[in-house]
Amino acid sequence: MSADVVVRMPDETNGVTLRGHPMVFLVTGENTKHTSMFDWTIPAGFATGRHVHRVQEESFYLLEGECEWYVADSVIRATPGTFLFIPPGVPHNITNVSETPARVLMTVSPPGHEHYFEELSKLAAQGAPDPEALADLRNRYDTDQLSTLTTRT
Repeated sequence: MSADVVVRMPDETNGVTLRGHPMVFLVTGENTKHTSMFDWTIPAGFATGRHVHRVQEESFYLLEGECEWYVADSVIRATPGTFLFIPPGVPHNITNVSETPARVLMTVSPPGHEHYFEELSKLAAQGAPDPEALADLRNRYDTDQLSTLTTRT
């Protein structure tokens, strides 16, 4: 097998823990110039808050649970099998509206957003993150936060 091929087995734990749930890094900027891919377990009721990326494009494929995406002026109620592609400059928010954790495959292009999640998990492990540290983190990783992290819209 070529040295450039990436294989992740189900029992590997490459990634971080966010709000007590895993985000597995499947492929990152360490492996490719084009995209990062994550298997993200989103806690019940969790919402990212509305945000926008200036450069990054994201895609999501819902594997388990039920989520709502607020994308621009639309609300998408997603069930397993729903796919979304969000280009740069489009405000969006992801909310797990189910009573159980939801799982999504998420890609971010170009790669590097894994470093955002690594730093975020360290900030969150210390309790409620300092707002200035969080704002600095988001600014460095192409994320303009438009509403608080826990809102549903």
